[in-house]
Amino acid sequence: MTAMTTFVHRNLPRLLLEARESVMAHTRPSLRQHGLSDQQWRVLRVLGEHALQPGGVETGRVSKEAYLLGPSLTGVLNRMERDGLIERQRCPKDARRTVVRATTAGLAKVQALSQTIETHYSWMEQQLGKAQLMAMYDLLDKVIAMDVPGGRADETTEE
Repeated sequence: MTAMTTFVHRNLPRLLLEARESVMAHTRPSLRQHGLSDQQWRVLRVLGEHALQPGGVETGRVSKEAYLLGPSLTGVLNRMERDGLIERQRCPKDARRTVVRATTAGLAKVQALSQTIETHYSWMEQQLGKAQLMAMYDLLDKVIAMDVPGGRADETTEE
């Protein structure tokens, strides 16, 4: 029988996932009321943040910013296009690429949900205090910016 490994540090990836789920538990009911999955919301949020880009956003960038692998993103975009939330077209500068933009209906969902989400963030700020919430944002930014040996992993976790 081999000896068990004793970990000194807490399981940070699991804690981050638990924290994410805790935050999403407040947001998810509103997403469902608007007929959106978590992944669809992440795509709409990205597109809403880039809504002023006249040419749309390349799907590779959407994939990166929404943390969705390409094959999953394709399925999500297919459903969103079917539901009239986004539109896709070939990139005018490079026909091998596709750009996507939110439709008026998609942007209306972003606008409606942004109010709900901002209310939740205000609640979090009241619970934690503004200084702690800002410190958490700062610390998460620092963790995200840390160098990863071998570059950023392409293994994006799917929800």
